[in-house]
Amino acid sequence: MSFKRILLIKPSGRHGLSFAFDIIPTGLEYIAAYVEDVVDEVNIIDLEMEPKPIQKTVEKYLNILKPDLVGISMSATEHSEGLQIARFAKNKDITTVLGGYHPTAVPDELLSHPQVDIIVRGEGEHIMHELITKGDAKCVNGVSYKEGKEIIHNPNQEFIEDLDSFPFPARHLRRYTYHNTLMQDRKHDVLTTSRGCWGRCSFCCEPHMSNSHQRYRSPENVIDEIFEIVKFHNEKPLSIEVTDPHFMGNPKLVERFCDILSENDLDIRFGVKVRPDSIAKHPEIVRKMIAAGIEGFEMGIESPNMKDINSTSKGLKTDVHVKAANNIRKWGGSAGGTFVIGLPEQTEDEILKFPEYAKKIGLTSSAYGIATPYPGTKFYDDLNSQGLIFETDWNKFDEMHSVFKTKHLSSKRTEELASICMAKFWTIDTFIEKERIRKRKYKTKTPLTTFIANRLSELTFSVDAGSQLQGGNFSQHAQEFLEASPDPVIKRYTETVGMHNVIEMSRFLRLLGDQTIQVTVKNNGTPPTSWIFKTTKDTVEHIQVIQGKLNEITINFNVNIQDFQLDGQQNLSQIDNLRIVVKLLSSNKGIKQRFNMMRLFAAGGIEFIKYLGTKKHFRWYGLR
Repeated sequence: MSFKRILLIKPSGRHGLSFAFDIIPTGLEYIAAYVEDVVDEVNIIDLEMEPKPIQKTVEKYLNILKPDLVGISMSATEHSEGLQIARFAKNKDITTVLGGYHPTAVPDELLSHPQVDIIVRGEGEHIMHELITKGDAKCVNGVSYKEGKEIIHNPNQEFIEDLDSFPFPARHLRRYTYHNTLMQDRKHDVLTTSRGCWGRCSFCCEPHMSNSHQRYRSPENVIDEIFEIVKFHNEKPLSIEVTDPHFMGNPKLVERFCDILSENDLDIRFGVKVRPDSIAKHPEIVRKMIAAGIEGFEMGIESPNMKDINSTSKGLKTDVHVKAANNIRKWGGSAGGTFVIGLPEQTEDEILKFPEYAKKIGLTSSAYGIATPYPGTKFYDDLNSQGLIFETDWNKFDEMHSVFKTKHLSSKRTEELASICMAKFWTIDTFIEKERIRKRKYKTKTPLTTFIANRLSELTFSVDAGSQLQGGNFSQHAQEFLEASPDPVIKRYTETVGMHNVIEMSRFLRLLGDQTIQVTVKNNGTPPTSWIFKTTKDTVEHIQVIQGKLNEITINFNVNIQDFQLDGQQNLSQIDNLRIVVKLLSSNKGIKQRFNMMRLFAAGGIEFIKYLGTKKHFRWYGLR
């Protein structure tokens, strides 16, 4: 038999730092484009974008679309949900196929479930095309399947070397509008310019998935797809996340790509993932990248300690970290880096130095992922052979939970340290520094309202991710974040740099005048943390973050985390929002404080109206 009606499904449980911005299932769109010519109909469903519960949604599409094959792309955190979807399909006697990093790594475990028929290992395009046309897994390389009670693993499929031969992802099948939370004023899409990575990091899935073999599309082919993306989004300003594990795998191709990209007047901001040694080695290419719109760089820093670098087979020296960050900062790019915490030999003292190191080498963004042994990796094999992996729930394999025993740290303390590291890095001086570096490229100050809007977007992203990943523990992690926030460096930095020299706020300061504004955040009655802003009519003299409160202030706001019901993961109603606003306003006692608060709101209101007029975001705020 052959399959003629194909339904490809992305589950909703793909969570963790690795997938924070990889939100569009272009892997399924590639498969759809590759098989469109041999089927009657192919559809893609993204359950992240669909209403819950998933059973009702999946069964609705199964009844409407009537597929004879359902393909499910899975990560480790989607193990349970992927099996659940497969069961819904199997209940209707539909053939089920699972693919992605996780099924490639654990085909036997997944095939042990009766609702799973076939596993696609590795790249799916050729395999799915063959499977669909032949209608039988027996003669298709790259699949695992069952014959009775026996599991059969066919030989691996050869890697696809000519990536230019692929049709572009089937964006025309897309049912949803995707947004980058941190760039709400731009349309969003993703782009793949290569596959695999030549690195051999022991904790990464790529060495198993691609055998550390990286293949590249030609720059001309990538540019053609970018033009298609621009047309698809009606030539609106774009943010594009590049999915490559190592965008700089072939520097000469990247340089050629930047040269072609710079010849075209496209309003696109790209984010890429790169190794710091490649960025350190090629400063001129980095300059071209930033000039062409490739502004966001995420580097695998991992650790400031060579023992950690060596233990993970990263294959570089820490002296490249500063060189890489400087090459990015010099031209106004955003130097981001990821760190791995909770490795078997790491100590608490070592981990607590990571945020300081991140700032010292010049990063303007950083993330701290808990070491996670994904199946198929050398890291997993080593820990599993020693019996150190205690967690059996794949949903916890998300780089936010500790799932194995370490020499010096409990799992609870490792997770606490992740929150503390985030708090110690993501301080207000980091945000100001990020805008100061941006000014090198754009030569203009960032408007105050844009600065605030960007911070609110980042806060929303962090709260959503944190409450989703930490569940009922999120308030505890929020408390750890607050306790770690005070830092005397913030005051020294803001006194030296001057927020007003980086952020355009001259009119706001003139209207506000001389003030000492205090924002105090409390949680469960523990000691409060306060942010103090000292202003004059021309300057922000300093900002400081302290534990406790100051008495000599002119404007005061008290915030209680419990008011936001974070652990319940509930959307606040209009009444809840009104109640919170009333509590904030009531923080100011006496005529003088209330008058000062009115000056603050007047100054802020004028800036806000200007922002709405400039950005044309009236719809965002319920206005027409």
